[in-house]
Amino acid sequence: MDNIDHFNLRSFDLNLMIAFDAMMQELSVTKSAEKLRIGQSAMSHNLSTLRILLQDDLFVRVGQKMQPTAKARALAGPVRAALTQAQHALRATDSFEPQTADRIFRVGITGEMEMILLPALMERLQSAAPGVRLLSRAISVETVDFMMDAGEIDLAIGCKQTRHLGEVLFESNVACCFNADLCRLTPPLSREDYLGARHAVLSQTANVAGCVGDALGGLGIELDVILAAPDFMPLLAAARNAPIVATVPRRIAVQYAPLFGLTFCEMPIPLSFPPVTMNWAIWTDKDLGLVWLREQIRRVIGDISRD
Repeated sequence: MDNIDHFNLRSFDLNLMIAFDAMMQELSVTKSAEKLRIGQSAMSHNLSTLRILLQDDLFVRVGQKMQPTAKARALAGPVRAALTQAQHALRATDSFEPQTADRIFRVGITGEMEMILLPALMERLQSAAPGVRLLSRAISVETVDFMMDAGEIDLAIGCKQTRHLGEVLFESNVACCFNADLCRLTPPLSREDYLGARHAVLSQTANVAGCVGDALGGLGIELDVILAAPDFMPLLAAARNAPIVATVPRRIAVQYAPLFGLTFCEMPIPLSFPPVTMNWAIWTDKDLGLVWLREQIRRVIGDISRD
């Protein structure tokens, strides 16, 4: 994205660009003033200000007509493009027609929700809004606020954080996935089965115990963790090939454990995890496109929860 020199642009009123564009179209102070519904003196003042700021006459009288200078002709295209883009931007949040929309939504998403939500959401969008595209960005608790503040993402899904507006999508719970033949275990696992096994857990930090190990550590329980990875697929792949128990979110287990030939069941030790949330900035709260997208996400989550 190009840098904006806000200091130098501060004195350049958008109305001056509008006056310039009208003058380029009409080549008449009187007609330009009528087009903008302002007085002729106000229009003349705008042109005088432009000449001072741009250090050019811009429009000169040739016979009975006003003609643009070389600098005015050079500015005409970029000014018209900028005004057109500004008009589109202002209209973007005033209306949104899914079937005809051509828009990119930037969605910050965790690994869990990327695997659970995106496949079903894209299936829904292809029929409801074929021109809509999603740009998925990986987020974490440490990066989500910065990315939203900077405008890098429109929505954040999966990270619990409180600076922005948000809602709970569903409560978190986990399940155990394992190769029954290699582990010689049968569901449901007992507490003794679980604690006696070797484990694969999710960890996005330098802590090999991961979030599951941390939660159990609060209960005075230490797992024998032999694999910690930042994504769920390596955990499931490892559990397919080795006698280990992968502890993953239940929705991940339901959708993906069968694909790896794994058995899954509820975790025998009750643990409390933060709920999965959807968050957005207050300045996008009334953006009709994002209002629509948030509703699609709610419906997809509702469908997944009923499965």
